[in-house]
Amino acid sequence: MSRTSLAMSFAVVLTLGALGLPALPTGASQIQAPTYAPVDRPGPALSVPAAELAQSLRCSGDLAGADRAPVLLVPATWVTPGEHYGWNYLRAFDSLGWPYCEVTTPKYAMEDMQISAEYVVHAIRSMYERAGRPIAILGGSQGGSLPRWALRFWPDTRRKVDEHVGLAPPNHGAVAPVILCTPDCAPALWQLRYQSDFMRAMNSGQETFPGIGYTEIYTHQDEIIGPAFDDTGTSSLHGGGGHIVNVALQEVCPGHIAEHIKAITYDAVAYALVIDALAHDGPANPARINRAVCIEEFHPGVEPATFPVNYLNVTGTAMYRQATAQRVDREPPLRPYVMESRTSAGPPGRGRSRSNSLRMMP
Repeated sequence: MSRTSLAMSFAVVLTLGALGLPALPTGASQIQAPTYAPVDRPGPALSVPAAELAQSLRCSGDLAGADRAPVLLVPATWVTPGEHYGWNYLRAFDSLGWPYCEVTTPKYAMEDMQISAEYVVHAIRSMYERAGRPIAILGGSQGGSLPRWALRFWPDTRRKVDEHVGLAPPNHGAVAPVILCTPDCAPALWQLRYQSDFMRAMNSGQETFPGIGYTEIYTHQDEIIGPAFDDTGTSSLHGGGGHIVNVALQEVCPGHIAEHIKAITYDAVAYALVIDALAHDGPANPARINRAVCIEEFHPGVEPATFPVNYLNVTGTAMYRQATAQRVDREPPLRPYVMESRTSAGPPGRGRSRSNSLRMMP
């Protein structure tokens, strides 16, 4: 398949995703709702080797000596932290002198998210130990939701986090993967479907936890994460005891235009909300945002001269990895620790896998 035809196919998927139509639950969830683990049950031992976990975390700045909480950046599907944040948020944090760490999840964040979550658990614990204080988390798209799995099933991480900021996060799943997983896709995409088994488990018991400020930022024009029309949409969180602010970019700047990639990488309004959340106790307060940001095309740290190349690189890389990913034909089963009885809720195995035959033309 040519680069042009693949891009056109990808655009069709995004357009269908913009419809905001929910996917019907499948498998065990459709037949009988499982009973999930209590929210305060201690999490399981990590199955990923310690050396791999250590290599996945890269930090910048003095975590222990800084006068603010270090920020953990978690990437979106199909990209590394550097590809996602290296040309935008990392440059801004470097300029501000804010310490941060990046966690690289396996297979460009296309692996079973239950495995990827272990990398986040390790990152939270390691950063907390090094900083001697609770940390903040910033994630775009999948990276905005994945840490919530860690907080849900490893309770010890909750006291080590005081801020969670999600940029267009699929907190209850997304509609685009419904199309991308017809008939098969990477494991993480199955789990990112609207109301997948993974999403139901992550949101079981309670969606947020006391002591943590949650800023969930979304855009009404999101072509991948939807529904996203108001705070009843998939990105928003409710209940559980956390201090929650669900905010659309258009609430700050009416008529603001931002599709998914813009919202999670270079949007000036999203950045203003992120910085407000990280610079204050508790979540962002939209009333504190200077409305002058509404006319800004890029946020601080984004270089206009190199923006076209960076944007095309990240979108092209995402399309290529989606086209050539190892695929399975069903959602990975929930791990035993997720269930009250510590038994799997899904079918044995991970489903039949295959390599996609699509290849990009040189």
